[in-house]
Amino acid sequence: MSKGLIHHIEIYVSNLKNTVDFWSWFLKELGYSDFQKWEGGKSWRLGETYIVFVQAEERFLDVPYHRCRVGLNHLAFHAVSREHVDDVTQKLRDKGIGILYADKHPYAGGKDYYAVFFEDPDRIKVELVAP
Repeated sequence: MSKGLIHHIEIYVSNLKNTVDFWSWFLKELGYSDFQKWEGGKSWRLGETYIVFVQAEERFLDVPYHRCRVGLNHLAFHAVSREHVDDVTQKLRDKGIGILYADKHPYAGGKDYYAVFFEDPDRIKVELVAP
């Protein structure tokens, strides 16, 4: 066990199937493997950390997620290189997933910050950052 390392992150989603379809390829691209699966959720694990997506109950779906409200703004992941960011960017485009801040890509985070930004099906912003 590593002191201070995040144990897991659990995110409630509006449509579990769409979320699993979206996140499965991306997390596997980053080295995560399938971890848990049940009727209402799915998780992937990398080392000691895992990410869980759970289907939100119908009664909580009336207000959609927005990253500017109180709560999670985005998830940022390490890439292994700039080429890795470029490869994932192309895969995103091939899947029809829009690139955020496309006019500034891959320097939307600044001149020394090489990354791709995109959104999942619930519009949670995701970032893949080169070292």
